[in-house]
Amino acid sequence: MKIKPARKRGDVVARLGKSDTKLLEAGTRAALAAEAPVRLQRILAPTDFSDNGRKSLAYALAMARQFGASLTLVHVVQVNYAYGEMGAIDYAALERDLRVGSKKQLEALVAECAAAGVKAAALVREGSPARAIAEAADSEEADLIVISTHGYTGLKHVLMGSIAEAVVRYAPCPVLGVRADGRGFLRG
Repeated sequence: MKIKPARKRGDVVARLGKSDTKLLEAGTRAALAAEAPVRLQRILAPTDFSDNGRKSLAYALAMARQFGASLTLVHVVQVNYAYGEMGAIDYAALERDLRVGSKKQLEALVAECAAAGVKAAALVREGSPARAIAEAADSEEADLIVISTHGYTGLKHVLMGSIAEAVVRYAPCPVLGVRADGRGFLRG
């Protein structure tokens, strides 16, 4: 920062460099966060890597940036055990492959978050998606869960269930459900 006297007596001119601008933005964000009635420090963003999951991640990312919060991306690996005509399947290897693949996809999303200026981490959990998401929110001490909904109704809802609906029931914190086909409030 460079400061010099202005033409008008008693005034000064301050010229900011790139690092000064970032410092001012951080100070402004901290001041706004201190005054805001809503304080978010940790946001959990479950994803199934679908387009709907991408949409909810956009909301989570925007909120993390606005509040200066960290973001934890979580994917739940769920393997349904069944035997088919082909005989037994090596479920341990299948789960391991799913975990490794999920971790790679999450790491790519974490890199996108970092490029957007948000501190992010990745978690891969196993089991029932709704319970695993709620447990992750509890262990990570999340202030908010941002999850996509697929908007299933009728028989499809009965047969497939609603993970987002169950997360709301089990979650230790507020949950924001982002509808795939719904109206949104995210600008940009």
